Amino acid sequence: MSSDAPIRMFGADWCRDCIRTKKQLDELGIDYEYIDLVADPSAADVAKEISGRTSIPVVVYPDSSHHVEPSNADVESKLRELSLI
Repeated sequence: MSSDAPIRMFGADWCRDCIRTKKQLDELGIDYEYIDLVADPSAADVAKEISGRTSIPVVVYPDSSHHVEPSNADVESKLRELSLI
């Protein structure tokens, strides 16, 4: 599950918030690793370990901070803070 991408996103194709966040990252041209919890159910344990919750998406940033079910504004603000956009 390691990648050179600076951001990791744990999500599922049935999750509306995941679809929205994935679309936002794609539209902003952000390089990220998408971890599909349907294809890799064991990754759900990793996401829960990171966030302490079972909610998705979980977005993990290069500074090791994370968001759970972030709004588009939350993601954009964090990307600006990290100078990724």
